[in-house]
Amino acid sequence: QRTQPPASVESQKPRLKKAPEFPILEKQNWLIHLHYIRKDYEACKAVIKEQLQETQGLCEYAIYVQALIFRLEGRIQESLELFQTCAVLSPQSTDNLKQVARSLFLLGKHKAAIEVYNEAAKLNEKDWEICHNLGVCYIYLKQFNKAQDQLYNALQLSRHDLTYIMLGKIHLLEGDLEKAIEIYKKAVEFSPENTELLTTLGLLYLELGIYQKAFEHLGNALTYDPTNYKAILAAGSMMQTHGDFDVALTKYRVVACAMPESPPLWNNIGMCFFGKKKYVAAISCLKRANYLAPFDWKILYNLGLVHLTMQQYASAFRFLSAAINFQPKMGELYMLLAVALTNLEDVENARRAYAEAVRLDKCNPLVNLNYAVLLYNQGDKKGALAQYQETEKKANLLKHSSSLEFDSEMVEMAQKLGAALQVGEALVWTKPVKDPKSKNRTTSASKPASFQQPLGSNQALGQAMSSAAAYRKLPAGAGGTPQLTKPPSLPLEPEPTVVASPADAA
Repeated sequence: QRTQPPASVESQKPRLKKAPEFPILEKQNWLIHLHYIRKDYEACKAVIKEQLQETQGLCEYAIYVQALIFRLEGRIQESLELFQTCAVLSPQSTDNLKQVARSLFLLGKHKAAIEVYNEAAKLNEKDWEICHNLGVCYIYLKQFNKAQDQLYNALQLSRHDLTYIMLGKIHLLEGDLEKAIEIYKKAVEFSPENTELLTTLGLLYLELGIYQKAFEHLGNALTYDPTNYKAILAAGSMMQTHGDFDVALTKYRVVACAMPESPPLWNNIGMCFFGKKKYVAAISCLKRANYLAPFDWKILYNLGLVHLTMQQYASAFRFLSAAINFQPKMGELYMLLAVALTNLEDVENARRAYAEAVRLDKCNPLVNLNYAVLLYNQGDKKGALAQYQETEKKANLLKHSSSLEFDSEMVEMAQKLGAALQVGEALVWTKPVKDPKSKNRTTSASKPASFQQPLGSNQALGQAMSSAAAYRKLPAGAGGTPQLTKPPSLPLEPEPTVVASPADAA
């Protein structure tokens, strides 16, 4: 027999209260947020449309997320207008003003962006992101002192890798590598596992010729990320510069898997084959690099150099002429062009090219030596003697200012020319000289010295350095509560193609 519970027990149960309803303005915010963070933008836009219809366009969060989606779709002007609407609905919100300023920045209106960031700073003086972004805007306006002030203020409020990177970028734009290194050293102390910072610091040391520290930092970057193609490319470039072509090629094979369409990669591979005297393979790789980057003068220079070596003077003339169009102030280009013209039996234009090379180049004795050979062969002994004396002056300066060794073929040619001009053998040419691993070979009358590296062996440096600033780090607290916290406005970072990259190491 079943026992029935007393009726009084049932009546004593507490009655469940109905959950409170959200105000209509915020009813669908959780769903909008959910779709947005899942990147389901079409569903998100559908919910936003429904929410705005119900609220007659007064739901600030729905408008805000709609603006973020427009920005992701590249509709910057439309996103700006929506963020401005949010700023009208909630004028005390720094988030809205920061997003308005970011949209102005993306439209290239840097002065207007600065004004809006200053308004946002009045509402919140201790926001590192505002200071950082003001600094980036000033970089675009080339007001580097103001940019530094703002970035240092940002670091005092909160230390971030990206702020250090922008500070270092200012010093690089000003050409001060040592100050840039100091900034990046501090950044690495703060964030020792950031491979982008380690790679950039290694590249800067490499540009200054401090190879031990360069290897150390690039090695650390590869320890944390063995597939970091920028660090691998730089390490291979160093090995290539020191003549270890096979080891460098092994490194480049790894990079080729990650970045098969990198112009610097194929340029460097081509110059490795050139160093190994595999000229057909060198031309093949360099032409691939030229296809990927047709306006890169270093690749054109190298193509001209390899064609000269193969005695294909018409092709060499074509590539060297193209390189001069992009780099008209480089004496060595005119010298190689003159070599090609000499072999094409266009002596008059060869003399003009040499004259321009001598005018532009102030330190390479090879330019004057080649010019002297041409003048001597044309019977102009007086002009040849003048150029020979300039060769000796430049060689003496190089000998005393650095420990560079001259190429044995250059020394031999200078000795022969000196004897022919009856000036005797100058002391600068009489010391026995080792034949270093010279990678340049042109004609018998024009053999570049060992200190004139084929351009491009380190060509990856400029590109790697400029792209090192691509490290992105969201501000702390990016993932807040779905209904109350808006997705943050990211710190600004100039694209490498917009802000001039540091000087390429060649």
